[in-house]
Amino acid sequence: MGNVSEPDRLEAVILDMDGVVTDTAGVHARAWTRLFDEFLRARSARDGTPFIPFDPVRDYLDFVDGKPRYAGARSFLESRGIDLPEGGVDDGPDAPTVRGLGNRKDAYFDELLRTDGVARFEDTVRRLGELRAAGARTALVTSSKHGAEIVELTGLGDLFDVRLDGNDIEALGLRGKPDPDLFVEAARRLGVAPARAAVVEDAVSGVEAGRAGGFGLVIGVNRGANREALERGGADRVVDDLGALSADEILTPARAEIPSALERLPELAARLAAGRAAVFLDYDGTLTPIVARPELAVLAPASREALRRLAEVATVAVVSGRALASVRELVGLPDLVYAGNHGFEIAGPDGTALEREVGREFIEEVAAARAALEPVVGAIPGAWVEDKTHSLSVHYRQTPDERAGEVEAAVDAALAGRPRLRKHYGKKVLEVRPRIEWDKGRAVLWLLEALGLDGPGVVPVYVGDDVTDEDAFRALPAGGVGVLVSEVPRPTAAGYRVDDPAGVRDLLLGLAGRLPGGGR
Repeated sequence: MGNVSEPDRLEAVILDMDGVVTDTAGVHARAWTRLFDEFLRARSARDGTPFIPFDPVRDYLDFVDGKPRYAGARSFLESRGIDLPEGGVDDGPDAPTVRGLGNRKDAYFDELLRTDGVARFEDTVRRLGELRAAGARTALVTSSKHGAEIVELTGLGDLFDVRLDGNDIEALGLRGKPDPDLFVEAARRLGVAPARAAVVEDAVSGVEAGRAGGFGLVIGVNRGANREALERGGADRVVDDLGALSADEILTPARAEIPSALERLPELAARLAAGRAAVFLDYDGTLTPIVARPELAVLAPASREALRRLAEVATVAVVSGRALASVRELVGLPDLVYAGNHGFEIAGPDGTALEREVGREFIEEVAAARAALEPVVGAIPGAWVEDKTHSLSVHYRQTPDERAGEVEAAVDAALAGRPRLRKHYGKKVLEVRPRIEWDKGRAVLWLLEALGLDGPGVVPVYVGDDVTDEDAFRALPAGGVGVLVSEVPRPTAAGYRVDDPAGVRDLLLGLAGRLPGGGR
């Protein structure tokens, strides 16, 4: 989800080109269909494999939409269990390689552009004019190397302050979607932090990239049958065209008012009491206030007592970005379950065999990234690197605003030659983590299964305040309860809200007193 800081008005809008501003997604789909149907027919004739044509809707959306052409070709081939050599960028269009197929697709796309031209989505174009008139800076991004050509064909050049396409991706060594590199680079060139910009995308991979980049608002544009996938991917809003939202709605996105968990405490307690309760909580900003340095976030005795009392009547786990040893020591309750490093380290209560470690094979690379980062970040006022073995946290809460960009530049430089690591955003912190599909949400699902709490009748609750906690809110099974800790409304997948850690403490005490065995 987006993470908009005060003041709430966004300063920039970054739009994908294909399928958002121009109707080139259809041209791409026709080029991919021609390519793969030719390839699959030839393969069928050669070895008798049944011919199953490329689906220009589902296969396009699931495997190639929004990706650089070689990545798209590779993704679709893998979906059919076809293994081709990668080849080289100079492979001819008839070469039996991934890059050869990608180059043939590019030739087909170029041919279609010349013969059929390309249309603009006029509602989007009009809204762009209004956004610029309202003072917003705008950027156009695309994975296609034909970006400049299409801008010229459609006469869109005057609508954008920044333009990036597939040629820039290659020249700068940017990673393709769902990595946020392209959007983050656009925001950097616009001179705004990602949290101050909106991303508009029609591809699920692009929505995931906007979400991963910590952008203030992620809008999914549904041009067909992709609404649910865009929502699952993390879009804050899904519309059929950008014209469905006014410029003011985009730049000052409405923060959905969700009910207070404390005001609905009887209702929540009744839901939990009807089954088995499992309560997962973030630490910093949830159990303790956000402080200048992590070691200052000491758990108040009243909050520790609330956790202890709830653990007597429900399963309680703390799921934190901190290292496992750190969060266990700070909480100081041996009967709880702990997940540290966003779930890369998991341990059950003392004396149990519950234990999991994810990503150990990345530890040496994380250490190398730390060695590269520390001397650079250490020279930036108020910034420092926290080494958590499985990951790094680069803190800049005390860094002057005008120097914050240097921190991110240092992280980007350290990751440039380390493709197995990636950057994540948090509240005044950048996380360096292994490039694997693992986060707080997946950790919660694993814990539910490991604890035997993934069956009917279990009501999981997750309480958290940060962007990283949205992964857990989204992962909760049907019937689960997400509680956002925030004094101001913001886009969230949670269904309830409390203002601050004091509210969390009151919520825990209220549930402890109302659940079976809690004495009330």
